[in-house]
Amino acid sequence: MSARHGEEFRDDTTAVRAAWLPAERLAPLTALDPWRSSAAVLQTLGLLALGVGVALWAWPSPWVIAPCVLLICTRQQALFVLAHEAAHYRLYRTRGLNDAVGRLMGTLAGISMCTYRVTHRLHHNHLYGKQDPDIALNGGYPRGAAYLVRKLLIDLTGWTAPKTYAYFFGAPAINREAETALRPLNDTSAALRQAARRDRWGVVAFHVAAPIAAAWFGGWTGLAQYLVLWVLPLTTLLQAILRLRAAPSGYDSPLHAARTNLPGPGPLGWLVHQALFPHHVNYHIEHHLYPAVPHYHLPALHALLREQGALAGAEVRRFPETLARVFAPRLSAA
Repeated sequence: MSARHGEEFRDDTTAVRAAWLPAERLAPLTALDPWRSSAAVLQTLGLLALGVGVALWAWPSPWVIAPCVLLICTRQQALFVLAHEAAHYRLYRTRGLNDAVGRLMGTLAGISMCTYRVTHRLHHNHLYGKQDPDIALNGGYPRGAAYLVRKLLIDLTGWTAPKTYAYFFGAPAINREAETALRPLNDTSAALRQAARRDRWGVVAFHVAAPIAAAWFGGWTGLAQYLVLWVLPLTTLLQAILRLRAAPSGYDSPLHAARTNLPGPGPLGWLVHQALFPHHVNYHIEHHLYPAVPHYHLPALHALLREQGALAGAEVRRFPETLARVFAPRLSAA
């Protein structure tokens, strides 16, 4: 991972001291495996192709299209996760390949990976402080079931999507507690700023061309298929998933400013877990403690930290417990 000024992702020093791992035990967990990264990319693209292909074959049957849209939505989130891995330089050792694949994953999902990289640096380097751009998106939970249900309904109408995509395009976020406008692109190297600008234009060009191509080759039916099978899940269902997955429980340390969600009981719990947490994104505390660890090593990192007692008191829960806490009244969030 790059250590150049304006490009680095810093570990939280307090958390690292509290959950210290000897270098010889941590080093194998930071090693990149290009085959496992490629398998994750191919799995995601393969499931997306399956969902889209079956839906097109059965068009316009709503009984087939609806489950396909659900599958597509969960794999669109997987695209977000893989773009996140690339933003951390955790897909491939060669930066050119890492960035090319990461930009592809981000572009398909409508986000600029290179812009997200410089925004996401602030999140890691100033975790839930005044300079963290994520507070404006995720902060302040829990606020009660009625508030969250209202927000989820707004997500499902598509009204949240512009705010989400503005964030991924580097728009200033407003931290209401600090009453400041954060401009993430100011805190990065010149090379990354330039890459972010190019990437944003590439994403815009792709998503202008995609509906035109769908209409050109498929007429009004092709355009409708593109909107229903790709744009609809991106702008509605995915927004609700991102809200449920991201809401933290506190800001005093990375042990509470993120959550590690373990699968719920039984086959249904496993299925929900696979749908909501692709590519081990459920191990979010571990990721904040050691962002140099790629996603496929996070389960081993979790086991090692638990063995050393480093996760005592952390937000490590089964997902049904997490939901109960996220929907809880504000005063019960301690």
